[in-house]
Amino acid sequence: MAEQRDIRQLTLDEIGDYFESIGEKRFRAKQVDEWLWKKSAKDFDQMSNISKDTRDRLKKDFTINHIAVDQMQRSDDGTIKNAIKLHDGLTVESVLIPTHNRITACISSQVGCSLDCHFCATAKLKRMRNLNPDEIYDQVVAIKEQGEQYFGRPLTNIVFMGMGEPLLNYANVIAAIDKITGDKGLGMSSKRITLSTVGIPKMIKKMADDEVKFNLALSLHSALDDIRSSVMPINKKNDLDSLVDALTYWYTKTKKKVTYEYVVWQGINDKKSDAEALVRFCKIIPAKVNLIEYNPIDEGRFQQANDK
Repeated sequence: MAEQRDIRQLTLDEIGDYFESIGEKRFRAKQVDEWLWKKSAKDFDQMSNISKDTRDRLKKDFTINHIAVDQMQRSDDGTIKNAIKLHDGLTVESVLIPTHNRITACISSQVGCSLDCHFCATAKLKRMRNLNPDEIYDQVVAIKEQGEQYFGRPLTNIVFMGMGEPLLNYANVIAAIDKITGDKGLGMSSKRITLSTVGIPKMIKKMADDEVKFNLALSLHSALDDIRSSVMPINKKNDLDSLVDALTYWYTKTKKKVTYEYVVWQGINDKKSDAEALVRFCKIIPAKVNLIEYNPIDEGRFQQANDK
């Protein structure tokens, strides 16, 4: 028996063609699309304005490969960490981060990662596949529901800072953002979405050319090539000069400042010379810096810097 196709892989027109092929009215496609993307239906039986016979036919011909929160851990500060099981048994992580005025969803874009950043736990996993747009969208919906359930507040922000490099899954990430921000989807503002990347210059330029409306964050961690290359091997092929070129192009096209993420490690990037290099880098285009405390993943070289 052939595997059922996830109906969310079809376009609105393709769903309309399907309904015509089974003798149904084409407008049914808009009803199904609304259930899938605006109301985040997890199964066909939720589609109450569609007849039972038609729902049964949909269940016969299609599936909805919705994610499942397999495990959930709640921290004392309210943070909720989710292990998300995908339809093929693979797992990714997403995190709900609460503050007094925000509920932020930190979501994944790939299963594993191929970039081998030495400080990152995900880098210890091989990249197994890209996430589909619906799997990215589902993570947002899951955290939206958790925010409402546990905090009584709506989801306010989304950051692509989970597992994977979003610019290596560009088409699916953009398709997911379109569903998340579209009037026929969740209707969130693009201004409340931030995509974090290790820095792939040609893709940063492509985002600028595509006139994306969301925000850009760069995992910088050092403004000195030798140090950055020692912790992030991608810098050997995409060095700081190439990033400066891409980021300057980004700002020229979008007029949007960039956030530089900088994890401070003891004895690696915490010297006065590191701070001076960072200041120089920040003067190239309008930017802000997010200094991040490090949570060690082992007893190796990467340890949180002291306060002095």
